Amino acid sequence: MIKKLYQALDECYGADRHRLRQAIQRFKRETHAEKQPALLEKIQQAIQKSSAIRAQRLQRRPKINYPDLPVAARHDEILKIVADHQVVVICGETGSGKTTQLPKMCLELGRGIDGMIAHTQPRRLAARSVSERIAQELNSTLGEHVGFKIRFQDKVSPHSYIKLMTDGILLAEIQEDRYLNRYDTIIIDEAHERSLNIDFLLGYLKWLISKRRDLKIIITSATIDTERFSQHFNQAPIIEVSGRTYPVEIRYRPLMTEQNGDDEKDDKDLPQAILEAAEELHAEDFGDILVFLSGEREIHETADFLKKQLTQVDILPLFARLSANEQQRIFRPKGNKQRIVLATNVAETSLTVPRIKYVIDTGVARLSRYSWRSRVQRLQIEKISQASANQRSGRCGRVSAGIAIRLYDEEDFQNRPEFTDPEILRTNLAAVILKMASLKLGDPEEFPFVEPPDSRLIRDGFRLLFELGGVDNEFNLTKIGQQLAHLPIDPRLARMLIEAANNGALREVMVMISALSIQDPRERPLEKQQAADEKHRRFNDKTSDFISLFNLWTYYQEQREALSQNQLRKLCKKEYLSFMR
Repeated sequence: MIKKLYQALDECYGADRHRLRQAIQRFKRETHAEKQPALLEKIQQAIQKSSAIRAQRLQRRPKINYPDLPVAARHDEILKIVADHQVVVICGETGSGKTTQLPKMCLELGRGIDGMIAHTQPRRLAARSVSERIAQELNSTLGEHVGFKIRFQDKVSPHSYIKLMTDGILLAEIQEDRYLNRYDTIIIDEAHERSLNIDFLLGYLKWLISKRRDLKIIITSATIDTERFSQHFNQAPIIEVSGRTYPVEIRYRPLMTEQNGDDEKDDKDLPQAILEAAEELHAEDFGDILVFLSGEREIHETADFLKKQLTQVDILPLFARLSANEQQRIFRPKGNKQRIVLATNVAETSLTVPRIKYVIDTGVARLSRYSWRSRVQRLQIEKISQASANQRSGRCGRVSAGIAIRLYDEEDFQNRPEFTDPEILRTNLAAVILKMASLKLGDPEEFPFVEPPDSRLIRDGFRLLFELGGVDNEFNLTKIGQQLAHLPIDPRLARMLIEAANNGALREVMVMISALSIQDPRERPLEKQQAADEKHRRFNDKTSDFISLFNLWTYYQEQREALSQNQLRKLCKKEYLSFMR
């Protein structure tokens, strides 16, 4: 009987097998004969139900076809290598189609039946747009065969085969599902970005693959340092897929230029330099321009300047907290009016902006960097690496031969580092250490990171947790530490919540912590900044920004109780507030 129960597990839904195997083991250990029949019947019913779910998923699997993309030309080779290996590294240039086509290939291979195909993206914007694209290609509605889960939005159903999510969401799920049993395949996309979440996931997955032989891992990356990922997973095979790219001419137009051959230099301001570069490109041929800037403020300033100078051109911003309507103007362009898209590095690899023929690269980006000496995390503007610069210029060779203008000189480019420092080498590690301690993953210095962080950063992380009361003198997790580990926010903010609960101020502090943990819920659309500021002014408190946020929350709560959800959405739009945030 026991043997038959174990054999029946092969026909069960993969996500249920671990739980059912544990139930069979408990049945084997049951010594009271009178309890055994009821236990056996319960297990048999659970197996029957799970088998039916798997059979239904097999029957409902969507029909798959592939658009004419470079990755589709390697279809047979990719399927064979993924079938033969537990871990595969796939690197592809921009435009290869790896992001949208690999989940479908996994589905064709029979993955997604015993558990969902997890597909992570570094950014929420990308997770949502990629899921929409794959759903469209599978002729299904979003949330049916393909869904996405990001902060505040969950468009995944029990029937979904492919689940797009941010890497932070997958990381949070480890807390409740240690072995990630709900997935039979995990695709880590854009791994070359080497965020803290990505590096921790890569280390965790290396630990996990020896415990889950049924799990398939696919690491996708731009053509940046792929050998490192292969070595990390014990020489995993690498598949290189060329992108559908056209020649890109690189032009250097530095902000600092020599005047009349002497030592004097003309230092142009950035918006003026972008305008001159745009006029130079307009003289070449008709085509949309993608401009890379360091942040929202720079985007708004440049947009204001360009709109006064280029009245016949659409000036469109692109950054992470853009509203859905504004995103549609970029990803679904209407008409033939020329566009200039002003973007942060969200458009560097994660998103493909259609119709781009030209790129203007300012050569800078905002990078978060932690100093273990001063114990301060700063978001500072830094020069991008050569790899990032090449990614940016590659965005304009998609539809035809393109031109990329770099607003710095060639010598500057050659002197830049080859790759961007991974986030794990430039951030406070308290949250990672806390996560590892709660999952009992051992000493952080022994954990299989792709690149081990500096031991000083690890010690500094432990020191911060000790100050917060999260670990004791011997660095063991305390009761407070266990509470901190279950709160998916920065440990310092989590500690404020715990203390607020002890002092009867949880409601007020929770509002403030929520505001600190997300992007500003107050929206300032490019064309209506003054109107938005006027609407928001009534929430302002002269003595404290925190009280301003609390005033906003109080107002929102009052309106939520008085209005229907549809009315509340309309009110938020009218008052320039993000309904989702």
